[in-house]
Amino acid sequence: MALNDALTDVAGLRVGHAQVTGDRALTGTTVVLAPEGGVVSAVDIRGGGPATKETDALDPRNIAQRTEAVVLTGGSAFGLDAASGVMAWLEERGRGIRVGPGPGQVVPVVPAAGIFDLGRGGDWRVRPDAATGRAAVEAAAASEGGAPVAEGCVGAGVGALVGRLKGGVGTASTVLDSGITVAALIVANAAGSVVDPLTGVLYGRYFNGRTEYPTSEAHEAAQQRLAELSGRNSPAPLNTTLAVVATDAELSRAQAQKLAGTAHDGIARAVRPVHLLNDGDTVFALSTGVHALEDGDPLALNAILGAGADVVTRAIVSAVCAAEGIDGPGGTFPSYRELYGLD
Repeated sequence: MALNDALTDVAGLRVGHAQVTGDRALTGTTVVLAPEGGVVSAVDIRGGGPATKETDALDPRNIAQRTEAVVLTGGSAFGLDAASGVMAWLEERGRGIRVGPGPGQVVPVVPAAGIFDLGRGGDWRVRPDAATGRAAVEAAAASEGGAPVAEGCVGAGVGALVGRLKGGVGTASTVLDSGITVAALIVANAAGSVVDPLTGVLYGRYFNGRTEYPTSEAHEAAQQRLAELSGRNSPAPLNTTLAVVATDAELSRAQAQKLAGTAHDGIARAVRPVHLLNDGDTVFALSTGVHALEDGDPLALNAILGAGADVVTRAIVSAVCAAEGIDGPGGTFPSYRELYGLD
């Protein structure tokens, strides 16, 4: 079993969070920092309203071969400024594509994606910037290798919602029989719901063998509470679920892109409906290349593909269960555990 059930169980990857401060601020940034020299990476975007930066650089047909960091951020397209702070931090350390003879003449490849959380704290103009991105990458760099990853209302998940509930950051990992580790980090911020309206069970629970059925009384009370709040809360016009799926298997860029694509199945299991026009669902895939796939077997990738979807589903469940409800100028959004009276 993986050590921390977290993305950092893929050796070499570090995660850092930073939050925008202020009474009416409810947004932040999360950075996944690769080991020096970068990692093979890819992206697959299924939502109809993505806010992204440098995702074209991950196309296997293009020149960039390695990615130094991935930025997940609040603030929608405005929040993509956080990537500038991460790029500056990497440039100072000579990390990136070398474009000149000097040690500092590099261009770091830092793809980024943003969730819609504008105004969730009550101030539309509060969003992450370059300073937020720098704080998040510095937190990642300062963490120990293999360190646990904070979940819930942290980093890019500070202002996240899932349907009418509070969302957030979640993570999960698994170790295959081959010894290969597959892990995911999620920012759950979906327009769709994560809760089965008939039972109150989290959809993602149906797929991991740990289904928890609330009592009918608890479910009825939860539905009534949400109905009461629906008249007070402004609807969230745009959302987005973001994911980073990583493995220590040695993947080509094309194989990494396949992993990013099939990992979307994990979102579809846990959120309904999914990949809507007001979502920007985006999955990044990273490969640190420690373990070679079995030689001569073109289907050896299948186990990693299946595991990628599984850890995404579990990470969404973890995000929802770790989240804490909010009650502020931007609205009242209870957590799942608060709503159902769970410890």
